[in-house]
Amino acid sequence: MSGLLTETFLAALLSGAVVAAVPLILAGLGEQMSERAGVLNIGLEGMILGGAYAGFAAAVGGWGIWGGFAAGILAGMALAMIMVVFCVRLGINQIIVGIAITLGVTGVTALLHNVYFARTYPRLPAPEKWAIPGLSQIPLIGPGLFDHHLMTYAALLAPFVLMWLYKGSFLGLNLSAAGEKPEALDAAGIDVTRTRTTGALFAGAMAGLGGAYLSEIGSGIFVPAMSHGSGFIAIVLAMLARHRPVWVMGGALLFGLCLSAATALQVGGVEIPTDFIQMLPFAMVMAVLIAFGRKARLPAALGTPYRRGQR
Repeated sequence: MSGLLTETFLAALLSGAVVAAVPLILAGLGEQMSERAGVLNIGLEGMILGGAYAGFAAAVGGWGIWGGFAAGILAGMALAMIMVVFCVRLGINQIIVGIAITLGVTGVTALLHNVYFARTYPRLPAPEKWAIPGLSQIPLIGPGLFDHHLMTYAALLAPFVLMWLYKGSFLGLNLSAAGEKPEALDAAGIDVTRTRTTGALFAGAMAGLGGAYLSEIGSGIFVPAMSHGSGFIAIVLAMLARHRPVWVMGGALLFGLCLSAATALQVGGVEIPTDFIQMLPFAMVMAVLIAFGRKARLPAALGTPYRRGQR
């Protein structure tokens, strides 16, 4: 009996850690590209919430899970366009605009939820999973790591795709130059505004997708402010990763493990206060910042508006 309990606990722990980590991975990778291009996206929390609402509403409205993911991406990109217009093109302070996006989206999504869902609280059915043949049968860890929705595997592969992009493509080099020395990029004939726009829109798309995953796969329901600070944690992960996408994934999995541990303990019969569960990721953020924060290196022109011809 104890062996069965141990296997159930470990499977719940690992599966929960992966599912909790995916929104952080997606949003963190998007923020990493945005920061690489010189745009600090403090509005990431709002973009996650906007993607969560749009994805859930689309899925409930008959678009299905993948339609919900598409709606989340579009919602995130629409919000990112606010950053592009006001910060990249008009040069307004990125922190102020980002905070405004987060506060505005938090209020709007709460209002829409109360109008459309507060009385019925619709819930999506459990997502269809795809067990990887062979790997999902590995004792103890197989069910927890290799039996997930296809989007989960795509999110875990994304850091390696971006790692190649940054090291082996002109876009990766242009993004780095836009964040480090935008005047040099301008002198080389590359449009700095367009490059930064690409980074900002990618961040919005990934945050919106992460939010859609959170509401559709992670919980199957939308509730106001359900991101619980995930956007800010993703910003910290992007900063500490120092341009290494795989580090974003590693940090996200660590935070996911913290969240999942409390839930898995409850499955195993150990009562954990809800306040303690909600505190865990932020306590982990503080611990990581103390341990690695001084070594984090940010792009030289991060958060600095650029105008053609300025030096």
